[in-house]
Order: sequence, then structure tokens, then C-alpha cells
Amino acid sequence: MSLTALIAEDEPLLAEHLRAELASAWPALQVVAQAGSGPAAVELTLQHRPRLCFLDIRMPGMTGLEAAQAIAEDWPEEAGALPLFVFVTAYDQYALQAFDAAAADYLLKPLTPERLARSVARLQARLAPPPAEALPGAEATLASLRQLLAQATPAPRLRHLQAAAGDAIELVPVDELVYLEAADKYVRAVTATREHWVRISLRELLPQLDPERFWQVHRSTVVQIDAVARALRQENGTVLLELRQRPEKLTVSRLHAGRFKPL
Repeated sequence: MSLTALIAEDEPLLAEHLRAELASAWPALQVVAQAGSGPAAVELTLQHRPRLCFLDIRMPGMTGLEAAQAIAEDWPEEAGALPLFVFVTAYDQYALQAFDAAAADYLLKPLTPERLARSVARLQARLAPPPAEALPGAEATLASLRQLLAQATPAPRLRHLQAAAGDAIELVPVDELVYLEAADKYVRAVTATREHWVRISLRELLPQLDPERFWQVHRSTVVQIDAVARALRQENGTVLLELRQRPEKLTVSRLHAGRFKPL
């Protein structure tokens, strides 16, 4: 397997410097894409599926942490293991030791050849076969990224959603929600008897919900766990959820299926 990487850095000179230093320290590594913003980093990573992502923490449109979370949520199951994330930052107020839970490494600006050489050695060890046993699963990586995001950008918990209802705004109590489903820039909020459309993305809404009650079960679906009656395992590794007050069944992707297991 060829070793490929993406660099996400909004300062072109810094991006070129990192690219040149990587070419010197790791000639076998091929940089297949370069992004100048968080959304571009997500799009290019999903397009090229590199083995490594070097993500600047502070970028326009989306931070490196938010980009990593988006990549993990949207990573195709057929693509195999998630890329290894390396965060690049000039700000040590981020708890850098906590990055070990969600990242392969971190690099502090200004970058030094000595620190990059140590990072290259660590990354090569992570990528050496057999790779699967030593690396955290996608679900664990995603959970760690969400925890880091919550620490970096804490959001107040919502009590109501504001849904358009003609010329009015209807307040939908969060306690009444059964599940939420992403639909482009909207979220379909489903209660036991009705559905509402809220103009917000699921990715923006999720940090404002109680993670103990609202579980993401698919990249486009979040369910209130108290509304689930039972989980049915399928032969393909997914899980179907039967709901207490709704007739439809929700599909749990293989990424999130590990949350539903006998205790």
C-alpha cells in the first residue's frame, strides 16, 4: 500500500514548509492533496483517502478538530481504517497530552526538523504491519474527538428546538424527541406523533445535546436512547433499532454498532 498524506494549513508558506520537510524526512510519503480550510480538508480527505492527515488546529470554516470529526463521521466503511490524524498548532493552551487519545501525534509551530523526525518515526511505527491491533477503532477515535471538541468549545445544552411552522416558530421540547435525521442544511426532528424541520446541520446540533441521552447511530442519524425498545443485530455487522413510539426501524452503521452489546 502506498503511503499518502494530506496537509491542511491556511498559510501557504507554512504548508509548503511542512511539505518540504516531510519530503526530506520521509521520501516515501506522497502528499496527494493540500487544503487551505477545514471544509476543503474534509472534502479532499474523503476524495483521496490518504493514510495520514496533517491538520492545522486553526483554519477558516472549521477547526482541525472539527475537520477530523467530520472525516471520521463521513468515512466510507469500504475505505477501511481511518487516516491517522496529526494536529499542527501554535497554541499550547490546547491540552496537547489529550491529543494522544484521538491523534497519532501533534506538532507545535514553528516546526523543527528534530521534532518532525520523531513524529515520522512514531507514525512509521503506527503504520507498520500488523496495523489493526495497535490502532484504536473508528468509534473510539470519534468519541475522543467529540470529547476534545467539547472541552475546546463547550456548548450549552438545548431544551427546545426552534422549528419553522409556516409564518410561526414552533418550540419543540428536546425531551419529546425520538430521533434526528440529517437532511442537507436541515435536521428532521421526529417526535412520537410529529416531525419538524429545523434549519441547522446535525453536526452543529449534536454538541448541544446531552451525549448520555442522544446517541449518534449513523452519520446522518441521532436517536434518544430512551426511545429505543430493542436492538437487532444483522449478519452484515449493522444493527436495527426498534423504537417504542414509532413504527420505523433505524439502522446503526458498523462504526457505531459496538455501542449495542449485551452487558
